[in-house]
Amino acid sequence: MTLLTVKKLTKKYQDKPAINKVSFNLQQGKCIALIGPNGAGKTTMLRILAGLLKPTEGTVTFTDMQANDDIRKFIGYLPQYPVFYSWMTGFEFLVFSGQLAFISKVEAKKRAEELLKKVGIYDARNQRIGKYSGGMKQRLGIAQAIIHKPKLLLLDEPVSSLDPLGRREILLLIQELKQGMTILFSTHILSDADEVSDELLLLHQGEIVESGSLSKLREKHQTSVIKLEFKDNLDEYQSKVNKLRSVTDSYIEGNMLTITAINVSSARNEILMAAANENWELDSFTLDRASLEDVFMKVVNN
Repeated sequence: MTLLTVKKLTKKYQDKPAINKVSFNLQQGKCIALIGPNGAGKTTMLRILAGLLKPTEGTVTFTDMQANDDIRKFIGYLPQYPVFYSWMTGFEFLVFSGQLAFISKVEAKKRAEELLKKVGIYDARNQRIGKYSGGMKQRLGIAQAIIHKPKLLLLDEPVSSLDPLGRREILLLIQELKQGMTILFSTHILSDADEVSDELLLLHQGEIVESGSLSKLREKHQTSVIKLEFKDNLDEYQSKVNKLRSVTDSYIEGNMLTITAINVSSARNEILMAAANENWELDSFTLDRASLEDVFMKVVNN
Protein backbone atom coordinates (compact mmCIF):
# COMPACT_ATOMS: atom_id res chain seq x y z
CA MET A 1 0.00 0.00 0.00
CA THR A 2 1.29 3.47 -0.91
CA LEU A 3 1.93 5.62 2.17
CA LEU A 4 3.38 8.78 0.62
CA THR A 5 3.24 10.24 -2.89
CA VAL A 6 5.73 12.86 -4.09
CA LYS A 7 4.97 14.59 -7.40
CA LYS A 8 7.32 16.85 -9.36
CA LEU A 9 9.01 18.16 -6.22
CA THR A 10 11.35 21.08 -6.90
CA LYS A 11 13.32 23.36 -4.61
CA LYS A 12 15.30 26.25 -6.07
CA TYR A 13 17.82 28.58 -4.46
CA GLN A 14 18.41 31.71 -6.55
CA ASP A 15 16.94 29.90 -9.58
CA LYS A 16 19.33 26.95 -9.13
CA PRO A 17 17.48 23.68 -8.35
CA ALA A 18 18.67 21.71 -5.31
CA ILE A 19 15.81 19.27 -6.02
CA ASN A 20 14.56 19.04 -9.59
CA LYS A 21 11.09 17.65 -10.47
CA VAL A 22 11.41 14.57 -8.27
CA SER A 23 8.53 12.05 -8.16
CA PHE A 24 8.30 8.80 -6.21
CA ASN A 25 6.07 6.74 -3.92
CA LEU A 26 6.91 5.27 -0.51
CA GLN A 27 5.28 1.95 0.35
CA GLN A 28 3.96 1.30 3.84
CA GLY A 29 6.12 -0.92 6.05
CA LYS A 30 9.33 -0.49 4.03
CA CYS A 31 12.77 0.78 5.02
CA ILE A 32 14.00 2.99 2.17
CA ALA A 33 17.50 4.40 1.83
CA LEU A 34 17.94 7.78 0.18
CA ILE A 35 21.51 7.58 -1.05
CA GLY A 36 23.78 9.95 -2.86
CA PRO A 37 27.03 11.89 -2.51
CA ASN A 38 27.35 14.98 -0.36
CA GLY A 39 25.53 17.85 -2.03
CA ALA A 40 23.10 15.61 -3.92
CA GLY A 41 20.09 17.19 -2.19
CA LYS A 42 19.31 14.54 0.45
CA THR A 43 18.90 16.93 3.39
CA THR A 44 16.81 19.34 1.32
CA MET A 45 14.55 16.46 0.32
CA LEU A 46 14.05 15.27 3.90
CA ARG A 47 13.41 18.78 5.21
CA ILE A 48 10.68 19.25 2.60
CA LEU A 49 9.11 15.89 3.48
CA ALA A 50 9.23 16.83 7.16
CA GLY A 51 7.34 20.06 6.50
CA LEU A 52 10.28 22.23 7.57
CA LEU A 53 11.02 23.60 4.11
CA LYS A 54 8.52 24.80 1.54
CA PRO A 55 9.08 23.45 -1.99
CA THR A 56 9.24 25.79 -4.96
CA GLU A 57 6.94 23.43 -6.86
CA GLY A 58 5.34 20.02 -6.41
CA THR A 59 3.34 18.19 -3.76
CA VAL A 60 3.84 15.75 -0.87
CA THR A 61 0.72 13.80 0.07
CA PHE A 62 -0.10 11.00 2.50
CA THR A 63 -2.71 8.51 1.30
CA ASP A 64 -5.20 9.26 4.08
CA MET A 65 -4.32 12.94 4.46
CA GLN A 66 -7.21 15.41 4.55
CA ALA A 67 -7.16 18.75 2.74
CA ASN A 68 -6.32 20.88 5.81
CA ASP A 69 -4.11 18.37 7.63
CA ASP A 70 -0.72 19.43 8.99
CA ILE A 71 1.77 17.04 7.39
CA ARG A 72 4.01 17.16 10.48
CA LYS A 73 1.66 14.95 12.51
CA PHE A 74 2.39 12.12 10.06
CA ILE A 75 6.16 12.61 10.26
CA GLY A 76 8.90 11.81 12.77
CA TYR A 77 12.18 13.56 11.94
CA LEU A 78 15.74 13.32 13.20
CA PRO A 79 18.08 15.91 11.61
CA GLN A 80 21.71 15.15 10.86
CA TYR A 81 22.85 17.37 13.75
CA PRO A 82 20.13 17.15 16.44
CA VAL A 83 20.18 19.66 19.29
CA PHE A 84 19.45 18.63 22.88
CA TYR A 85 19.14 20.49 26.16
CA SER A 86 22.18 19.08 27.94
CA TRP A 87 20.82 19.95 31.40
CA MET A 88 17.70 17.81 30.88
CA THR A 89 17.57 14.10 31.60
CA GLY A 90 16.64 11.74 28.80
CA PHE A 91 13.25 11.15 30.40
CA GLU A 92 12.55 14.88 30.81
CA PHE A 93 13.48 15.56 27.19
CA LEU A 94 11.10 12.91 25.86
CA VAL A 95 8.23 14.15 28.01
CA PHE A 96 8.92 17.69 26.79
CA SER A 97 9.04 16.48 23.16
CA GLY A 98 5.76 14.64 23.61
CA GLN A 99 4.03 17.72 24.95
CA LEU A 100 5.34 19.76 21.98
CA ALA A 101 3.64 17.15 19.79
CA PHE A 102 0.33 17.87 21.62
CA ILE A 103 0.41 14.70 23.73
CA SER A 104 -0.87 15.06 27.29
CA LYS A 105 1.75 15.01 30.04
CA VAL A 106 0.41 11.71 31.40
CA GLU A 107 0.57 10.07 27.97
CA ALA A 108 3.98 11.63 27.26
CA LYS A 109 5.41 10.09 30.44
CA LYS A 110 4.00 6.70 29.50
CA ARG A 111 5.41 6.92 25.97
CA ALA A 112 8.77 8.12 27.31
CA GLU A 113 9.08 5.04 29.53
CA GLU A 114 8.18 2.74 26.61
CA LEU A 115 10.56 4.36 24.14
CA LEU A 116 13.53 4.57 26.48
CA LYS A 117 13.25 0.80 26.82
CA LYS A 118 12.71 0.33 23.09
CA VAL A 119 15.81 2.29 22.07
CA GLY A 120 17.94 0.73 24.79
CA ILE A 121 18.78 3.66 27.09
CA TYR A 122 16.25 3.11 29.88
CA ASP A 123 19.00 2.71 32.50
CA ALA A 124 20.22 6.23 31.64
CA ARG A 125 16.74 7.81 31.75
CA ASN A 126 17.56 9.99 34.77
CA GLN A 127 21.03 10.92 33.57
CA ARG A 128 21.65 14.38 32.11
CA ILE A 129 21.89 14.34 28.30
CA GLY A 130 25.20 16.21 28.47
CA LYS A 131 26.76 12.99 29.76
CA TYR A 132 25.32 10.79 26.97
CA SER A 133 27.59 9.28 24.33
CA GLY A 134 27.02 10.05 20.66
CA GLY A 135 25.22 6.76 20.14
CA MET A 136 22.98 7.36 23.15
CA LYS A 137 22.05 10.81 21.84
CA GLN A 138 21.11 9.36 18.47
CA ARG A 139 18.94 6.75 20.21
CA LEU A 140 17.28 9.53 22.23
CA GLY A 141 16.80 11.53 19.04
CA ILE A 142 15.05 8.61 17.36
CA ALA A 143 12.84 8.18 20.43
CA GLN A 144 11.71 11.83 20.29
CA ALA A 145 11.03 11.46 16.56
CA ILE A 146 8.56 8.62 17.12
CA ILE A 147 6.97 9.67 20.42
CA HIS A 148 3.81 10.85 18.64
CA LYS A 149 3.53 7.55 16.66
CA PRO A 150 4.15 8.96 13.18
CA LYS A 151 3.43 7.03 10.00
CA LEU A 152 6.87 7.81 8.56
CA LEU A 153 10.23 8.15 10.31
CA LEU A 154 12.78 10.36 8.53
CA LEU A 155 16.44 10.04 9.53
CA ASP A 156 19.06 12.35 8.03
CA GLU A 157 22.51 10.69 8.00
CA PRO A 158 21.80 8.96 11.36
CA VAL A 159 25.24 7.33 11.71
CA SER A 160 27.60 9.69 9.86
CA SER A 161 29.01 11.32 13.01
CA LEU A 162 29.30 8.18 15.14
CA ASP A 163 32.25 5.95 15.96
CA PRO A 164 32.11 2.31 14.74
CA LEU A 165 30.42 1.06 17.93
CA GLY A 166 27.77 3.81 17.92
CA ARG A 167 27.19 3.27 14.20
CA ARG A 168 26.60 -0.44 14.73
CA GLU A 169 24.15 0.26 17.59
CA ILE A 170 22.03 2.62 15.47
CA LEU A 171 21.96 0.29 12.46
CA LEU A 172 20.72 -2.53 14.69
CA LEU A 173 18.07 -0.19 16.11
CA ILE A 174 16.91 0.73 12.59
CA GLN A 175 16.69 -2.99 11.80
CA GLU A 176 14.41 -3.41 14.80
CA LEU A 177 12.28 -0.30 14.19
CA LYS A 178 11.59 -1.13 10.56
CA GLN A 179 9.51 -4.10 11.67
CA GLY A 180 6.82 -1.69 12.90
CA MET A 181 6.99 1.47 10.77
CA THR A 182 8.01 2.99 7.46
CA ILE A 183 11.52 4.49 7.52
CA LEU A 184 13.28 6.76 5.05
CA PHE A 185 16.90 7.46 5.93
CA SER A 186 19.57 9.31 4.01
CA THR A 187 23.17 8.20 3.83
CA HIS A 188 26.27 8.47 1.70
CA ILE A 189 27.65 5.30 3.38
CA LEU A 190 26.47 2.79 0.81
CA SER A 191 27.24 -0.31 2.87
CA ASP A 192 24.74 0.90 5.51
CA ALA A 193 22.00 1.19 2.89
CA ASP A 194 22.92 -2.26 1.60
CA GLU A 195 22.64 -3.70 5.11
CA VAL A 196 19.31 -2.38 6.41
CA SER A 197 17.18 -1.09 3.53
CA ASP A 198 14.46 -2.86 1.54
CA GLU A 199 14.42 -0.32 -1.27
CA LEU A 200 16.62 2.48 -2.56
CA LEU A 201 16.25 5.97 -3.96
CA LEU A 202 19.46 7.04 -5.74
CA LEU A 203 19.74 10.83 -5.73
CA HIS A 204 22.26 12.59 -7.96
CA GLN A 205 22.41 16.35 -8.60
CA GLY A 206 18.91 16.80 -7.24
CA GLU A 207 17.29 14.09 -9.34
CA ILE A 208 16.25 10.49 -8.65
CA VAL A 209 18.35 8.51 -11.12
CA GLU A 210 17.25 5.04 -9.98
CA SER A 211 14.84 3.45 -7.52
CA GLY A 212 13.76 -0.01 -6.45
CA SER A 213 15.12 -2.99 -4.57
CA LEU A 214 18.85 -3.61 -4.48
CA SER A 215 18.44 -7.04 -6.10
CA LYS A 216 16.60 -5.51 -9.07
CA LEU A 217 19.18 -2.76 -9.45
CA ARG A 218 22.01 -5.30 -9.39
CA GLU A 219 20.22 -7.38 -11.98
CA LYS A 220 19.65 -4.33 -14.17
CA HIS A 221 23.10 -2.80 -13.99
CA GLN A 222 25.45 -5.78 -13.67
CA THR A 223 25.45 -8.81 -11.44
CA SER A 224 29.21 -9.29 -11.12
CA VAL A 225 32.39 -7.22 -11.11
CA ILE A 226 36.11 -7.84 -11.28
CA LYS A 227 38.38 -6.14 -8.76
CA LEU A 228 42.11 -5.73 -9.45
CA GLU A 229 44.52 -4.50 -6.80
CA PHE A 230 47.80 -2.76 -7.69
CA LYS A 231 50.44 -0.99 -5.61
CA ASP A 232 50.69 1.92 -8.07
CA ASN A 233 50.24 3.05 -11.69
CA LEU A 234 46.48 2.46 -11.51
CA ASP A 235 45.74 5.06 -14.19
CA GLU A 236 48.02 3.23 -16.59
CA TYR A 237 46.38 -0.13 -15.88
CA GLN A 238 42.89 1.37 -16.12
CA SER A 239 43.75 2.69 -19.59
CA LYS A 240 44.87 -0.79 -20.65
CA VAL A 241 41.82 -2.48 -19.18
CA ASN A 242 39.42 -0.05 -20.85
CA LYS A 243 40.80 -1.03 -24.25
CA LEU A 244 39.72 -4.66 -23.80
CA ARG A 245 36.67 -5.58 -25.88
CA SER A 246 34.64 -7.10 -23.03
CA VAL A 247 35.09 -4.22 -20.55
CA THR A 248 32.26 -1.66 -20.38
CA ASP A 249 33.27 0.46 -17.38
CA SER A 250 35.87 0.86 -14.63
CA TYR A 251 36.73 3.13 -11.75
CA ILE A 252 39.58 3.55 -9.27
CA GLU A 253 39.25 3.67 -5.49
CA GLY A 254 42.43 3.55 -3.43
CA ASN A 255 44.60 0.74 -4.80
CA MET A 256 41.60 -1.05 -6.33
CA LEU A 257 40.48 -0.99 -9.95
CA THR A 258 36.85 -2.14 -10.24
CA ILE A 259 35.63 -3.37 -13.63
CA THR A 260 32.23 -4.21 -15.09
CA ALA A 261 31.83 -6.07 -18.36
CA ILE A 262 29.28 -7.30 -20.86
CA ASN A 263 30.52 -10.84 -20.25
CA VAL A 264 32.44 -11.25 -17.00
CA SER A 265 33.89 -14.61 -18.01
CA SER A 266 35.36 -13.18 -21.23
CA ALA A 267 36.67 -10.13 -19.37
CA ARG A 268 38.36 -12.38 -16.81
CA ASN A 269 40.16 -14.31 -19.55
CA GLU A 270 41.22 -11.14 -21.39
CA ILE A 271 42.51 -9.48 -18.24
CA LEU A 272 44.48 -12.50 -17.03
CA MET A 273 46.01 -13.00 -20.46
CA ALA A 274 47.06 -9.32 -20.68
CA ALA A 275 48.44 -9.45 -17.14
CA ALA A 276 50.54 -12.50 -17.96
CA ASN A 277 51.77 -11.28 -21.35
CA GLU A 278 52.64 -7.78 -20.14
CA ASN A 279 53.84 -8.79 -16.67
CA TRP A 280 51.41 -6.59 -14.74
CA GLU A 281 52.28 -5.94 -11.09
CA LEU A 282 48.92 -7.35 -9.97
CA ASP A 283 48.55 -7.95 -6.22
CA SER A 284 45.09 -9.52 -6.26
CA PHE A 285 42.29 -10.53 -8.63
CA THR A 286 38.73 -10.94 -7.30
CA LEU A 287 35.51 -11.87 -9.06
CA ASP A 288 32.63 -10.60 -6.94
CA ARG A 289 28.94 -9.70 -6.95
CA ALA A 290 28.32 -6.03 -7.63
CA SER A 291 28.05 -4.00 -4.43
CA LEU A 292 25.69 -1.09 -4.02
CA GLU A 293 28.66 1.20 -4.56
CA ASP A 294 29.41 -0.46 -7.91
CA VAL A 295 25.79 -0.01 -8.98
CA PHE A 296 25.74 3.62 -7.84
CA MET A 297 29.01 4.49 -9.59
CA LYS A 298 27.73 3.02 -12.83
CA VAL A 299 24.42 4.88 -12.61
CA VAL A 300 25.88 8.32 -11.86
CA ASN A 301 28.65 7.95 -14.43
CA ASN A 302 26.03 7.28 -17.09
